[in-house]
Amino acid sequence: MAQHLLNNLQLAKQQVGALGAVCIRNGSLGSLAKYSTITDEEPRQLKTVRLTSLKRGTGGRSSFNGMVVTIFGATGFLGPMVAYKFGKIGSQMIFPYRADFYPAMRLKPTGDLGQVLFHFYNLRDEKSIKESMKYSNVVVNLVGRQWETRNFSFNDVHVDGARLIAKCARECGVERLIHLSAMNVTPEPEPKVYAGGSKWLKSKYYGEQAVLEEFPNATIIRPADMYGREDHFLWYYQHIWRRQGRALPLWEKGEKTVKAPVFAGDIATAIVNAAKDPETAGKIYQGVGPHRYLLSEIIDYLYRVMQKDDKYWGYIRYNMKYDPIFFLRTFLTDKFTISNPVGELNRERVEREYINDVILEGVPTLEDLGVTPTLMDDQIPYEMKPYSAFLYYTPEPGEFPEPGKPRPLDKYEFV
Repeated sequence: MAQHLLNNLQLAKQQVGALGAVCIRNGSLGSLAKYSTITDEEPRQLKTVRLTSLKRGTGGRSSFNGMVVTIFGATGFLGPMVAYKFGKIGSQMIFPYRADFYPAMRLKPTGDLGQVLFHFYNLRDEKSIKESMKYSNVVVNLVGRQWETRNFSFNDVHVDGARLIAKCARECGVERLIHLSAMNVTPEPEPKVYAGGSKWLKSKYYGEQAVLEEFPNATIIRPADMYGREDHFLWYYQHIWRRQGRALPLWEKGEKTVKAPVFAGDIATAIVNAAKDPETAGKIYQGVGPHRYLLSEIIDYLYRVMQKDDKYWGYIRYNMKYDPIFFLRTFLTDKFTISNPVGELNRERVEREYINDVILEGVPTLEDLGVTPTLMDDQIPYEMKPYSAFLYYTPEPGEFPEPGKPRPLDKYEFV
């Protein structure tokens, strides 16, 4: 008799999705009831058969927390970190991808078996975007470009694409939209190196406006320069195409620029926390690190960590404004490698390098999302280990000096 009841229980568990009802009592489940989140004394009818209502488990990777998350731009630098953090708490994830499937395929292990799905989309195709999110209650937009191509301008990606994603999210009944913007967005960027200022920051500003027009309850996160493995910040400054031999050209030697770089993992945590907290709807958050630094201080520290300082490697930095060869190389890279600039060197990137990170008063930061920002000197030695000048050499204790720490600016210290 007991075996017969157990078999019936297993059959009912398999058919619960088709029947739309759960008829399980605490007393008859034993250890299974301790795992399931459905522990009512009396059987209850499900109010809806939507997947997001079928929460199950204790909150870990093999649970289902009720969040079905569509992550646009998941194959970029930040996307995998966001995916791993959503998958760790038991979310089902949908990764829209374009072009080849192979970059997206690497995201398969970010979630549990059967919880990671893929869907082809085009940023200009409303139908494919809606199909990617029609079963989701959370949408994260990480789509962005560091340079313009023949097919997509900054406005195409950051404004028109962001607007269409927000519009589709609203029409599909999505509950939470998280949009990644950028620090220092403004409709009229101040020129630093090239006339006209940063088109990238300008497009990011109008992208925010477009998202809020279509989805007023969207949460917007404005990160500063993010660093991490294979990023667009640390990796960029160590690349041979960005240097002149072993010398590094910087505007005003980098001594007139203030930056507050942030660890990409902290931004990923902030995105997940924002998705879980309905109080973040309609708010803008600044994603900055715990300290501000002079750009020169960051770069000097970076090269000390890589054991490429002036003593052992011959590193120096100088004022780029007096180096026509660097500007010529930047122009030629922009002109002839449009789809993928060598070393990501382009005029827009050079212009954006020297814009000071201004932390606005009254605008919440990562701490307001429950994130403790990572100290740069705790993370960078790990991230830059593959680029060490003596990567395959094991030094004797004390053979090389300690890199020290970069000097942060005081709260009210400006340049």
